[in-house]
Amino acid sequence: MSRAASSPPPPRRGQSYMAQVTRQVLTQWGARLGLAWIGLLGILAVFAPFLASSHPLLLSQDGQMDSPLLRYLSPADVTLLALFFTALLLALARASFRAWLGGVGSMLILAGVLSTALVQPPALAIYEQYRQQEAAGDYDWVLYAPIPYSPKDYQRDRGETGLQPPLASPQANHWFGTGENGADVLARMIHASRIALGIGFVATSIALLLGILIGGLMGYFSGVVDIIGMRLVEIFEAVPTLFLLLTFVAFFERSLYLLMVIIGLTSWSGYARYVRAEFLRLRQQDFVQAALACGLPLRSILFRHMLPNGIGPILVAASFGVASAILAEAVLSFLGLGLVDDPSWGQMLNQAVKSSTFNWWMAAFPGGAIFFTVFAYNLIGEALRDAIDPYLKKS
Repeated sequence: MSRAASSPPPPRRGQSYMAQVTRQVLTQWGARLGLAWIGLLGILAVFAPFLASSHPLLLSQDGQMDSPLLRYLSPADVTLLALFFTALLLALARASFRAWLGGVGSMLILAGVLSTALVQPPALAIYEQYRQQEAAGDYDWVLYAPIPYSPKDYQRDRGETGLQPPLASPQANHWFGTGENGADVLARMIHASRIALGIGFVATSIALLLGILIGGLMGYFSGVVDIIGMRLVEIFEAVPTLFLLLTFVAFFERSLYLLMVIIGLTSWSGYARYVRAEFLRLRQQDFVQAALACGLPLRSILFRHMLPNGIGPILVAASFGVASAILAEAVLSFLGLGLVDDPSWGQMLNQAVKSSTFNWWMAAFPGGAIFFTVFAYNLIGEALRDAIDPYLKKS
């Protein structure tokens, strides 16, 4: 293969730095595969209630139409749907990254507040009633989701259905088998993708915000501020995240939001180091000195002029940080200290070795999902590093 064919395409004139990096990342097959897997998980997370639910999508009873699924949508379901379609519309309109980010952030706040205030699903869900009424002929017709099982539907009306291998029951086709309580594994895996992606993005976002703020102040002011900041970084780097998570879980209730906050608060030090190093390099540049001479406020100098020029290494670290947060939650759930009833890949992986026999489907499917998700983020991080590092470009 010739050198011209193997080298990355030259940047187009008028393209921003982020557009050039994105274009170079997408030329690598590893990044494409990683983004495709993360995109698939994102679609599964957003449309999980419509893909796996015991509530019928639509039914007709005595000539009247009803949609039990829409009545049981939670505020989180509505917020995710609003975010997805807002992001899709802004992408189709070719909005700039800043406009896209602002629109998605505004919709997150608006949809979260409105859905919490207006959406109130029934507190009690009786999943077997639909199967019983359908068997009794009470419905004219009924339309179910592609996987007609909710993650918390333990199918008590069908007797003992716990820990059945894939396609073992002729009465109900469970493509990935069932868990220890009789819940469908595929349905729980689809809904567990929400927890995996949510804890990865939210925990990394918290760590990024803290790391950028503290690291930016350390690198810009240096001196006493830098010394105090580095001592703070060293203190947080000495705190073992897993043991801190175990301590909080032991003394407080098991909450997904608590896990996100703890992982975010204990992993910002690495981002602070990257930002500090970049700002120490950039603060003597001519454009920063010109901004100072023009009398621009500190916020504008730090986050409008310096941060975009030093964001590259931080993005690479963030891609690996998301994978680390997902692994931390999976490890905690595997040890039995994660969420109690909500589906989690680590929790399902724990069920593979709970009984006297090895339940291979409980190890293969959740374990494979964890592996491919972490591997996808690593592929994206490697592609970002190759696109950003000038020495790797030259080689």
